[in-house]
Amino acid sequence: MSIQHKGTKSIETVRLILRRFEAQDAEDMFQNWAGDLEVCKYLSWGPHKDVDTSLKRILNWMSNYNYEASYVWAIELKSNGMVIGSISVEISDETTQSCEVGYCIGKPYWSRGIMTEALRAIMHYLFYEVGYQSIRAKHDTRNLASGRVMQKAGMQFTKIEKNVGVGRDGSHYDCAVYTKYITDD
Repeated sequence: MSIQHKGTKSIETVRLILRRFEAQDAEDMFQNWAGDLEVCKYLSWGPHKDVDTSLKRILNWMSNYNYEASYVWAIELKSNGMVIGSISVEISDETTQSCEVGYCIGKPYWSRGIMTEALRAIMHYLFYEVGYQSIRAKHDTRNLASGRVMQKAGMQFTKIEKNVGVGRDGSHYDCAVYTKYITDD
């Protein structure tokens, strides 16, 4: 089976609507995660300095929605309609039918199973609708909570990548890599 790109389609879970970003999501993005230094602590970007920075990022994502191989979802809580995070395909490899996903969620929503719920839904879509055979995710080894999300979503630890980069604080960091194969189900 080959990859059949379908783009960022809306996906509904018990508590969430995973959907395309819209310009009006900039305020939620800035307030809920992109402007928060603690949320961005282990990420290669951020925090955003203002809502305009978040808006520019969203407009960039929106411009790529025309491409079927673009996958960037806003994580919206059904209970209040607020956008609380994002999840996306960061790297795609057609030859190995694999991809790497990345995600981020606001601190008030940590440790509530929300990101695990979103990740499971996205992996299901990428495996069974798009045709990826393996999905990878990685986290800064100091960010243990992100690794727990990957484990709870059914991903298996694969390896440690040493000296992946330099953080904003100047320290070098390693990444833990997790993988899930379609055959794991």
